[in-house]
Amino acid sequence: METITLERVEEQLRQLPPEKLVLVAEFINSLTKLSGEDDLRDLLLAAETSLRKDWDSPEEDAAWAHL
Repeated sequence: METITLERVEEQLRQLPPEKLVLVAEFINSLTKLSGEDDLRDLLLAAETSLRKDWDSPEEDAAWAHL
């Protein structure tokens, strides 16, 4: 498993288009407001639902095919 560093996250953020940066910012703001594991689970489930349209595509399947 790859070690995640702030520098790596910053690299990835720089590659995102503005409309995806908005989603990332909203997600980060939500994470900072969480009070427990139940809140985190609910947030992650909501994020999955909203991001599914980006994930379920032939392009994404091809990008992750090597894993």
